Amino acid sequence: MFSEKDIQHIHNKGITVDHVNAQFVRLKNGMSYSKLLAAATIGRGIERFSEAESQELIQLFDGKKNNLEIVKFVPASGAATRMFKFLFQFLKNFNPNKSTLKQFIERHNDNLLEIFFEDLEAFPFYNEVINYIRGLNLDYDKLSIGEKSLAFVRAMVDDDALNYGFFPKGLLPFHKYEDEPVSAFREHLLESTIYASSNNKANLHFTVSEKHHDFFKKEFGKISNELQKETDVAFNVSYSYQKEETETLALNTDNSIYRKEDGSILFRPAGHGALLENLNELDYDLLFIKNIDNIAVAEKNSSISEYKKLLAGVLLNIQEKIFAYLNKLDKNDCDTEDFKIMALFLIHRLNVSISQDFDAFSSEGKATYLKEKFNRPLRVCGMVKNEGQPGGGPFWVKDDHGNVSLQIVEFAQINFSDKEQQAIVYKATHFNPTDLVCGVRNYKGEKFNLKKYVDPDAAFITMKTQNGTDIKALELPGLWNGSMAYWNSVFVEVPLETFNPVKTVNDLLNPAHQVK
Repeated sequence: MFSEKDIQHIHNKGITVDHVNAQFVRLKNGMSYSKLLAAATIGRGIERFSEAESQELIQLFDGKKNNLEIVKFVPASGAATRMFKFLFQFLKNFNPNKSTLKQFIERHNDNLLEIFFEDLEAFPFYNEVINYIRGLNLDYDKLSIGEKSLAFVRAMVDDDALNYGFFPKGLLPFHKYEDEPVSAFREHLLESTIYASSNNKANLHFTVSEKHHDFFKKEFGKISNELQKETDVAFNVSYSYQKEETETLALNTDNSIYRKEDGSILFRPAGHGALLENLNELDYDLLFIKNIDNIAVAEKNSSISEYKKLLAGVLLNIQEKIFAYLNKLDKNDCDTEDFKIMALFLIHRLNVSISQDFDAFSSEGKATYLKEKFNRPLRVCGMVKNEGQPGGGPFWVKDDHGNVSLQIVEFAQINFSDKEQQAIVYKATHFNPTDLVCGVRNYKGEKFNLKKYVDPDAAFITMKTQNGTDIKALELPGLWNGSMAYWNSVFVEVPLETFNPVKTVNDLLNPAHQVK
């Protein structure tokens, strides 16, 4: 199947022919769907804490954080192109000589455009765009409404203008304080000082694309001194790229390998699951994970950050018990009652199903079994009430070996043609807003190798278009989906106000992104 040139290409990417063959087989055979047993709900997989309980857990974290090494991990590599998709379509289709802006919006029933132009001055980049237009010596004020609208959007997204679609979301103007626009990158730095710092130091790691790396470093150089003075926190910022060896091949619809015009194999970025490699290189006590576009204005961050502390407090509380159990198991001084207590903790606190034969195991067998179950990476995931937002959901899932576990499952992993599976999805009450805190060191202080806890069968197969050709593309198991399938998982309800993503540019008009 592969020529000598192909094999050299594969090796140059840092992968093996066997690895690529496995990708080919998976694409050809089709994806394995998750087998949902039930939606996780409050009291059945999702924990809810009272105000008093929450405060106790927050205080636990606050009391311990200066003895912990903490990092905030922020996936930030995607370009912002999709934020402006409807504006690119507007540029392509609107002609101010043929219709007015109002007529165009009505004819296309374009609600996004209507909202965009109605609240134009509320966008954080408004002044920057207007100043750019005026710098062109364009008599902007004399233009018709349609011509002004066209000029404004061109200034925003044209390659030879501000070119917002080229930049990652993290470097775009996201919020505005008085007349000063600030980037999402800056807001993440500021937010980290509230919950993801210890001893007046904040560690942040951003996954970026290589072409944007220097832009991030330049932005950091511009804002870091001012932020350090404002917060009395020193920032240690590091970056990494999605690794080339995580890219995957694609197939044509006839299951032949898709090749570029020069005959070489096309390898594509394999989704956010590829970032497990980046996460695996970070060695800290606690890792907070949050997407670059999920960031509110500063005045709302204090209350939102309390819930990050809550998740961390839950993790520390559970981790303390796990470590105590593992140390006790190491000493070989557990009696029948100890084994029973540990087994109940696994079932009721860590949502782990126990072997039906557990009670019949010898003491040595029970100790070995419990150690294997306890000694894993731990994650505590925030879950918000499902109000129609996109995102993976929390479900009870059974694997091919009959093991039942709590998982975050994306819609792409669900067989919606199966009515029983579909019915389970419709009963889901919560979804995952990518809000996690992770413990990746074991009870001896050693870092887990996170690649050992991945379910490779949880890979995605999606239909894409490449140069006008339909292709089957392979995405690695999602970072907080199959890539964390064999972690110990605890799900905690947090309010919807903690989830403020920016999927389209109009989301910047939402209250969470507007300074009152």
